[in-house]
Amino acid sequence: MADDAFAKGTGETLKKCYRISEITHLIRTMLEGEFQDITIEGEISNFRPSSTGHYYFSLKDNEAVISVVMFKSRLAFLSFTPADGMLVRAMGSISVYPKRGNYQLICESMIQAGAGAILAMLEKRKQALAAQGLFDSSRKKPLPLFPSKVAVVSSPTGAALRDILRVLRRRHSGINLVILPSPVQGDEAAACISEQIRIANLHNLAEVLIVGRGGGSLEDLLPFYEENVVRAIAASDIPVISAVGHETDITLSDLAADVRAPTPSAAAEMVSASREDLSVRVEKAAGAILSNINQRLEKIHLLLQHFLPDNLERTFRMYIQPLLLRFDDAKESLILSFDFHIREKKHRLDLVHNALIAGSPLSILKRGYAVVTQVKTGKALTSPEPVANGERLHIRLSEGILDATAVKGEKTT
Repeated sequence: MADDAFAKGTGETLKKCYRISEITHLIRTMLEGEFQDITIEGEISNFRPSSTGHYYFSLKDNEAVISVVMFKSRLAFLSFTPADGMLVRAMGSISVYPKRGNYQLICESMIQAGAGAILAMLEKRKQALAAQGLFDSSRKKPLPLFPSKVAVVSSPTGAALRDILRVLRRRHSGINLVILPSPVQGDEAAACISEQIRIANLHNLAEVLIVGRGGGSLEDLLPFYEENVVRAIAASDIPVISAVGHETDITLSDLAADVRAPTPSAAAEMVSASREDLSVRVEKAAGAILSNINQRLEKIHLLLQHFLPDNLERTFRMYIQPLLLRFDDAKESLILSFDFHIREKKHRLDLVHNALIAGSPLSILKRGYAVVTQVKTGKALTSPEPVANGERLHIRLSEGILDATAVKGEKTT
């Protein structure tokens, strides 16, 4: 009733009003039903792998852009690593994401379109130039600390030169900037770039030479892969900073240059080190040196503490005490061993002495025995046979001698 009243009040025929979810569902049904198993060709941009392993990026041409997602489960079928600027063909289906109200391509597979042959050719050129030593770090020259004159080989109307000028104005470096104009893409760019590098060296136009441009597709950056440009940079007596493309773009010019800057702005920062920055760096370096010296002095002081008389004595005792204890233990062991052997020998001597005493004739005599000898022969008698009646005898007792006269008696058995 309210809708009818509204329609009558406005004089218009009331049309169907959709909820957002309803219209989104209709669009999703139409798109997903119509665009299945399609192939889209375009240049990769804003490539960003997620922490979960999925790939998110956009495909663009000169007039439009479409969002793309490639799930982790499909990455195993890729034969290359995607990067911004690559021209590719992505196969998949269109899907609508209702929460954001946008559509995207769910990519099932992807191949390089056109760039594959170019990349293979550039890799072959890279290997050949590397084998000739053009990329060796040993031939790279250091940048001067405070260059007063800098030359830039780039497009006079390009974003790269504007970025360089903006940085130099901001830093108030007072650098004399020489601009050597050159196209930075197209068939004639490589010859012009290499010629400007040669002219800069021939007339000694600068202390540092910046060669660069802004980002772009692989085709846009091809002049900085050309052999004549690489050789001109490698042969330059003036130190060369290569500032080509974005941070992820690495050209053969970057490899041949003395220094690679990730962007033209970064190259300008390198050549225009401000006095304030350097002053801060010097102060930090001085602080680090003083801190290092103080740490070393403190360490030396702690080491010297070990050589004070008290510490030396304590240390000496620490080393000598175990030796003294071992010496005392050895001495006690020797004393105990000698005592044991002496007691043992004394005991054995006492046994022998007692045995000798027990077997001594005097000991026998003390027990009441006597030794009888013939006076005429002096021989001890063990039998009465050799003795005649009336013969004189000596009787040896324990404490004296008796003289006697023999009287034969009966023989005992």
